[in-house]
Amino acid sequence: MLLKELANLSGVSGNEGAVRDFIISKISPYADDITVDTIGNVIALKKGNESKKIMLSAHMDEVGFIISEITDKGYLKFQTVGGIDTRTILAKRLLIGENKTLGVIGMKAVHLQKQSEREEIPEIKDLFIDIGAKDKESAEKLVKLGDYAVFETEFEMLGENAVMAKALDDRAGCAILAELIKNPVKYDTYFCFTAQEEVGLRGARLAASRICPDIALVVEATSCSDVYGFEPHESVTKFNGGAAVTFMDRTTIVDNDLRKKLYDMAKRANITVQYKCSTSGGNDAGRVHLTANGIKTASISVPCRYIHSAASVASISDINAVYELSKLFLEKIDEVL
Repeated sequence: MLLKELANLSGVSGNEGAVRDFIISKISPYADDITVDTIGNVIALKKGNESKKIMLSAHMDEVGFIISEITDKGYLKFQTVGGIDTRTILAKRLLIGENKTLGVIGMKAVHLQKQSEREEIPEIKDLFIDIGAKDKESAEKLVKLGDYAVFETEFEMLGENAVMAKALDDRAGCAILAELIKNPVKYDTYFCFTAQEEVGLRGARLAASRICPDIALVVEATSCSDVYGFEPHESVTKFNGGAAVTFMDRTTIVDNDLRKKLYDMAKRANITVQYKCSTSGGNDAGRVHLTANGIKTASISVPCRYIHSAASVASISDINAVYELSKLFLEKIDEVL
């Protein structure tokens, strides 16, 4: 799979160009047609029998930051793009703009804080990015207002069966779709690499409206909180527990029949599978299933620890399980239509 290369690319919501270009370069030999729409979605068609249309979706964008002010002393003020917990970003290294200027997120030193400040979660307004500039003029030579910033994290193996990287949400899904498109399909199948999922599921809405598929599958990454300090019932998904099938989240209630068929299909094929045992979060399915007269839509996700942070961790076994179940979905498509 292309997960390492994809995870290392910068692609904050609204700035997915590098990810989009890379994906197009890799999937072109396997697609019959590739379209890039006005919001930046990549829609790759692999032709089959035209009587049915199948849609697979994974989003290209990642959470990050956008520069909103340069102070007189050369510090950068910023806004978050997507859902980020400020407790996870202090002292994190960033790459800013097209020149990949190195910076670090800073705040008032702990020994200079009041007791009340130490007990509060820092707000974005209290943070800044330090790029080593001596003043505003020198900072402006390196960075512009509106530049995007992304975590500087390189893909690495962690132990024998895990990977650590930024943007596993949802470059894992993109890597899986880029692998799936190599396989033959029965019906016209649209492999959609969507934009701006992290800021409102925007790309998926346009892609689904364009295609109007008979059925859709969203391939995602989701929370995995089976770590120290959590009770088993709080885990959402389990690491090495396999592909996570969603039954409900904040944006979608998955069709019961489709969800059960996916889960049973995995069990019969000895693919490791689990349910996502939380109704929090949301993904592209939230927009896809409401398109036109309604589209039957399901979600399969890779469990991911420390999601939306500088260093997420996922199991290689779980990634492979999501690929195998997605592949089986396409092979057995008549069973779920």
